[in-house]
Amino acid sequence: MDAEKKKRLIELIKEKALMSNKEEKFKLASGKQSPFYFNMKPVALDPEGSNLIADGMLEIITAQCPDISYVGGMETGGIPIVSAIITKSQNLKPLQGFFVRKEEKKRGTKKLIEGNLKENYKAVLVEDVTTTGGSVLKAVNAVRGFNCKTDVIITIVDRMEGAKENLAKEGITLLSLLTVGDFKENL
Repeated sequence: MDAEKKKRLIELIKEKALMSNKEEKFKLASGKQSPFYFNMKPVALDPEGSNLIADGMLEIITAQCPDISYVGGMETGGIPIVSAIITKSQNLKPLQGFFVRKEEKKRGTKKLIEGNLKENYKAVLVEDVTTTGGSVLKAVNAVRGFNCKTDVIITIVDRMEGAKENLAKEGITLLSLLTVGDFKENL
């Protein structure tokens, strides 16, 4: 991601997504407590933010994962990211999108994976914020259980709290557009 786009994405996250509260800590999906929280949905659902995220992630996919055909993420945080990426991919190498439910749908098709993922293909998973990697590992397991290969996760922000190491134990590379270090002066 070029320096100008990275700088603008950081500004948008500071403006719309980064919350800090020294007195009352936020509970994270990992179960950890933190004095700061990244609520990336307002950035991922903003036209400029969505474009910056998709550009950065497509740059990584093109450079490091040229053989993939599918991009997916966990509901709900991953859905707008996947949508932006597949839309922008049309003029490059069109990618198909999917998302993984937190639990199997109880009615209708009763699917855990929704969208266009087909068996025996390779997929990249995307995430908004990564702490320990536990949430995205659920998606990895679902995709692998669907007979697809996935060994790369791309996140907007890596909180640098063990996700890279935990995912590496599962044969997964974690790549990020930004890290918590990009926000040090605000924490």
